[in-house]
Amino acid sequence: MKKLALLALVSILSLGACSPFQVRSDYDQSVSFNQYKTYNIRQNDLKLNDIDRGRVIQAIRQQMQARGFQYSENPDLIINIKATHKQIQDVQTTSPWGFGWGFGWGGPYWGMGYNRTYTDIYNQGALTLDFVDARTQKLVWQGIGSGLNVDNPKSKAKQIPEIVAEILKTYPPQQTLQGQKL
Repeated sequence: MKKLALLALVSILSLGACSPFQVRSDYDQSVSFNQYKTYNIRQNDLKLNDIDRGRVIQAIRQQMQARGFQYSENPDLIINIKATHKQIQDVQTTSPWGFGWGFGWGGPYWGMGYNRTYTDIYNQGALTLDFVDARTQKLVWQGIGSGLNVDNPKSKAKQIPEIVAEILKTYPPQQTLQGQKL
């Protein structure tokens, strides 16, 4: 019984670890990220309504504060935010019935079924966070997350902080020098 309970717990935890987002990041390996302590947010490329813009900025500020970074008017890093969306057409075909024969309580039988096709069209959003060195104006880290449901306001309210947290999960990068963490 204990094994069954443990298996159920592991299954539930592993389902919770699955993210609905596709996230990736890249960084300049020649840069030492220990030098960065402050940041500012650039919104020039952020084409969102005021509500979603506020959600994104608040989520970034919370994540950066949790990592020990301070907001500054004279920052070490500038975080440039971009938001995009694209229309997705999801087509699924199901086959609830089949063709064949068999035996049952009433004797032999045969049957033929049909396929059903469902089409779902929705908008999927993505966020890109570019971390630019304020002194050199060069991109040093980039995180991209996609999979936001932008058609549903309640989903956006919940998903925006989640996707920002997923994107920033790998910032700052764990750099190594000949196999040792810096």
